Amino acid sequence: MRGLTKSLVSFLKREDGPTAVEYAVMLALIVVVCIAAITTLGSNANSTFSFVGSSIRPPA
Repeated sequence: MRGLTKSLVSFLKREDGPTAVEYAVMLALIVVVCIAAITTLGSNANSTFSFVGSSIRPPA
């Protein structure tokens, strides 16, 4: 039990953990921004292609 406590205290004293958490948060934010940009771009492309397709199609 004492060994577990010592290893837990040494883990909390090291700064590798917070650095990894900071990188994970930054990566999550980048992923969210990329998903939002791709969604917006896809929506704009869809509306543009729909407009062009309806313009090219001959009237019925």
